[in-house]
Amino acid sequence: MARKQGSHAGITGPKVREAALRLFARHGYAAVSMRQIAAVVGVQAGALYTYTPDKQSLLSDLMLEHMRELMATLAEAPGDAGPLAALEGFVRNHIRFHLPRADAVFVSYMELRNLTPENFARVEALRRQYEAVLEAILERGAEAGMLRRVDARVTAMALIALMTGVTNWYREGGRLPRAEIEEIYWDLVRRAVAA
Repeated sequence: MARKQGSHAGITGPKVREAALRLFARHGYAAVSMRQIAAVVGVQAGALYTYTPDKQSLLSDLMLEHMRELMATLAEAPGDAGPLAALEGFVRNHIRFHLPRADAVFVSYMELRNLTPENFARVEALRRQYEAVLEAILERGAEAGMLRRVDARVTAMALIALMTGVTNWYREGGRLPRAEIEEIYWDLVRRAVAA
């Protein structure tokens, strides 16, 4: 099929991902068709296959992109911080990264069940790497006597779930600004694991 006039790969590709993300977050992966995505983007359904092999690939690519971007923000953090500073940096970074990405967070957590086993393994490997960063911080903090001795794996997953949940209720322009939300979450995490 011919491309619609005005359609450009550098513009349309990102629009396909944005439309899919928004539709998956609003209606669920299983309820969204490639035709619906094409209609939002303003291209013919067949044209979508220029940008993605199929809907499953689109879903896994969105999740992988989310995790890669999140991991990249961790790579930017200073590596020589002490355990408490590292924990604070992790918490603040997590909140800062997730607040403006409610749709991506919802899809990344709620649509895991719709991934093929191969795609699930790829996404889960990145999630595990991210969790391992927090586990290592908790273990270093316990060894230094700055944080309580806890099951680092369970605690890391619980803290990540707590922090990621901010996107379920936070709305831009609400009662509290982002900086204050970040401060509250840092205080909650610090109190939860402080020695």
